[in-house]
Amino acid sequence: MPEARTIGELGEFGLIRRITAGLSRIESPTTVLGPGDDAAVISAPDGRVVASTDLLLEHRHFRRDWSTANDIGHKAAARNFADIAAMGAQPTSLLVGLAAPAETELSWVDGLVAGFAEECAEVGAQVVGGDISASAEILLSVTALGDLAGRAPVTLSGARAGQVVAVTGLLGWAAAGFAVLSRGFRSPVQVVNAHRRPQPPYAEGIRAAEAGATSMTDISDGLIADLGHIAAGSGVRIDLRADALAAPAKLRDVASALNVDPMSWVLGGGDDYGLVATFPTFAATPAGWTVIGMVSEGEGVRVDGLRYADGGHEHFR
Repeated sequence: MPEARTIGELGEFGLIRRITAGLSRIESPTTVLGPGDDAAVISAPDGRVVASTDLLLEHRHFRRDWSTANDIGHKAAARNFADIAAMGAQPTSLLVGLAAPAETELSWVDGLVAGFAEECAEVGAQVVGGDISASAEILLSVTALGDLAGRAPVTLSGARAGQVVAVTGLLGWAAAGFAVLSRGFRSPVQVVNAHRRPQPPYAEGIRAAEAGATSMTDISDGLIADLGHIAAGSGVRIDLRADALAAPAKLRDVASALNVDPMSWVLGGGDDYGLVATFPTFAATPAGWTVIGMVSEGEGVRVDGLRYADGGHEHFR
């Protein structure tokens, strides 16, 4: 028999065996029983489990001509782990559903699985299970689990007037990379790679929680949009300072070449998965975080006192 090259040639159960064999070498202290059985068994040292789920659809969330399978695996894991970190929790596990056409190359699946495994290794987590299905397009359904280690979760509803707003991680780089790729270019590599493979500051979520962050979220849809969730959840107004959010030189250069306002990426661009949080005082803000504004009485988000026109990404809009 010739060696299988595609999912269809290998078959569902052959594919499951191939994927689980690639994941069985990875260990996590919270995994009691990993992939390969009817269900995984995960320990919950804290007694509570933080859980988040996400869908990634080909041509909407990723393009195979822009990103390698390894990039896509990294990004799919990263956007879910960022949600866990934004609660002040430690990521522990992933459950991954994959739907794909029968003609999908096995080498592509191998790259995808490697990307998931490598991103898991960044945080000490493990892919513990999932599902396989046939589909006309590639669809990923990813569920991340995390552990609070005795801490209270940091939610969207704890911001109060008089507190400071601070951010850590990149702002606008992935949006700039998307703009570059959309125009048919593949450089500058630094911004293109920010779109292909984000690097969320995972450890900062726990640091913020330990420093007394009163609210926090990851920046997935854009700074304005995601701070809007904190403003709405907390019943407050967020006032940002434009001078604290100045675009770095690299973004300004790319924006100039594309005739774009770089602040549209900084304020409205998502997919970087940095973290934004509120803290009781300036002094309570951890090193590595940049204070960008204040919480006040009222509603919504303002930049230098004005509403910003681009509210960021929203499905169905």
